[in-house]
Amino acid sequence: MKLQHTLGGIESLDPIKVEKRVFVEPWEKIIFGIHVAMMSLSKHLGKKNVPTTFKDEWTWADLRKGAESMHPFDYFRFRYYEKWLGGISTFFVSQGYITDEELEAKSLQFLADPDTKKPVGGDTKIDEQVNFYLANGDSPLKDYDSKAKFTVGDVVIVKNVPPSDHTRLPGHLRGHKGIIDTVYEGQYSYFCSTGPDGLGEPMASYCVKFDPKEIWNEMAEDGANSFYADLFEIYLTNA
Repeated sequence: MKLQHTLGGIESLDPIKVEKRVFVEPWEKIIFGIHVAMMSLSKHLGKKNVPTTFKDEWTWADLRKGAESMHPFDYFRFRYYEKWLGGISTFFVSQGYITDEELEAKSLQFLADPDTKKPVGGDTKIDEQVNFYLANGDSPLKDYDSKAKFTVGDVVIVKNVPPSDHTRLPGHLRGHKGIIDTVYEGQYSYFCSTGPDGLGEPMASYCVKFDPKEIWNEMAEDGANSFYADLFEIYLTNA
């Protein structure tokens, strides 16, 4: 995770405004619906027998890739669903569903006349697939027979893996020592390969316990407190 995705231990971020509303603007619901529909129709789910022209793979990881590729200043400047809109739009352009020019023309049209009629219609089979996906999800738990490398109580060090487009490793834990607190049952894959980061194939995952002083040194507050993080096995090595 790059700076904007891992703020653990960084001081002077106050005041932090917490937005409690799920959707602030009506258009944000549309963006959420588009994202859910794309996940529901993603090709990695296999043949679904629905009439759609969407032929690509789209998961939470793809959405996060778009956000993590943003410049930190842009990331903090835009709101949550504005980042979603940017990532989804970039994806559709990159995959040839729409050109930059067409997207710009459509944007200008709606900006000039917000009441421009939007396409209506659809197919009940797509609706059924979306509802099925919302009810059942897409579990990364795999039927994979492999023994976990670590056991409860093992002392481990978090690797400093090479940077990649997307990672599930918090930056402030890199190079620090922790103790395996829980070994989660089963083997978990990730939605996509993260290249040099190492995610993709099924592997064990753990809850790792850290002493705050190990992470933040003299900045850590006194007291009987601990820091816990869920980490994939690829990110850990024996101390």
